[in-house]
Amino acid sequence: MTLPHGPAWLRSPVGLGKSVAILLGLVIATDLFAVWADLKMYDVTGSIVDGDYSDAVQREAEHADTVYAVAGYTQTTSLVAAIVVYLIWFLRMRVNAEVFNPFGHSKKRVWAGLGWFVPIVNLWFPRRVMLDIWDASTPVGSRGSHGLVNAWWTLWIISLIADRAGSTSYRNAETPQEIQDATSQIMLADVTDIAAAVLAILVVLRLTRMQNEKAHQGQGFVPVGN
Repeated sequence: MTLPHGPAWLRSPVGLGKSVAILLGLVIATDLFAVWADLKMYDVTGSIVDGDYSDAVQREAEHADTVYAVAGYTQTTSLVAAIVVYLIWFLRMRVNAEVFNPFGHSKKRVWAGLGWFVPIVNLWFPRRVMLDIWDASTPVGSRGSHGLVNAWWTLWIISLIADRAGSTSYRNAETPQEIQDATSQIMLADVTDIAAAVLAILVVLRLTRMQNEKAHQGQGFVPVGN
């Protein structure tokens, strides 16, 4: 029997799943640091908007600007690390899912990675791949709810849009009032990203557990004939 997506083989996702959860936890930590930096920037720009140009406020503004920059660097570093390990985990989950059900995937295997980076389609392809993996990994005879995946994906998209809007506003801001308004937008994006990362951890841990249990129960697809 010809498999629609090529050869597939089971490999344990447990180690990668734990690593992804830890790195997403680091993302949450850096986002919390960023929220604190946002608050500092918001407060000091608020003082300037109110007409306070004292030396103390100027020093606080310089400190807030430094903290803000450091927060941005730490966020980027932690996010890149999480993305790399997450994509490795995601591809492994997809291949494992093909062992469980090779015929239940609407997208080619390549989209498990490429789908995150191609404009426009990255708004829904990764979710579709994830749902197919989720369904294939669900125990035989039961129907798994997509509620957790949908909640995570909704917050992830909102955080992306909010971050793009906030970053654009901040780059274009020229007055203290505009900087304060942009900071509030970025703060919203950071808070949303924290919520999305929490749900992402739950998705990763639950799906990893589902696949691990299914593999140990010997519920993989067994081809018949040539």
